[in-house]
Amino acid sequence: MVSFIRTIIMYLIVIFVMRLMGKRQIGQLQPYEFVIALMISDLAALPMQDSAIPLWSGIVPILSLLLLQLSISYGVLKLKTVRGFFCGKPCVMIKNGVVIEKNLRNQMYTLDDLLEALRLKGYPDVQTVQLAILENNGDLSVLPVSASQNVTRGDLDIKAPSDIVTDIIIGGCVMEDNMELLNIDKKMLREELGKNGVRSAKDVFYCYVNGAGQFVVQKKGK
Repeated sequence: MVSFIRTIIMYLIVIFVMRLMGKRQIGQLQPYEFVIALMISDLAALPMQDSAIPLWSGIVPILSLLLLQLSISYGVLKLKTVRGFFCGKPCVMIKNGVVIEKNLRNQMYTLDDLLEALRLKGYPDVQTVQLAILENNGDLSVLPVSASQNVTRGDLDIKAPSDIVTDIIIGGCVMEDNMELLNIDKKMLREELGKNGVRSAKDVFYCYVNGAGQFVVQKKGK
């Protein structure tokens, strides 16, 4: 009976902690979130398996991990360096139908893994892929060339705008690599922000350039 009650208590505590950590599916967890989830499950199992171990021996470390996770999540939201360290950043694996071998090696991602992911997305031919990006959660995002999309624009001889969306500012942090990719300098960025009534990038919640080359700016909420 005691073991049953201890199990119920630890179960409720773990559910409470996981709810506070945020709503994500397992496949969407960042590496640091996945590690903390594993550690919490191990800490919760010890008091349930051995009644000689006080409940506090499991509860206190679990709450400590929760505090650590919330602190890291706050840093990830506010600081680009913290976000890059704990979450990494998306990596381009295919551009204009060409596999980028250097990025494959850097991500320890084999060509077989890449081709398998493309097949699962419905793109067995690399040349039909305009852009393939390995996301932070390990999923592969695929943007096909316009003629290879489900809508048969190529058959109708209709020129479709590009579907590529390039992030420029996220949470007040400027993505300088993406600016260089699009040949956008700081002066041009300031001008575009000024058109939207924004003086500083720190006041921008999200800014991106769509396939038509237009800047889309969303200010931070008050």
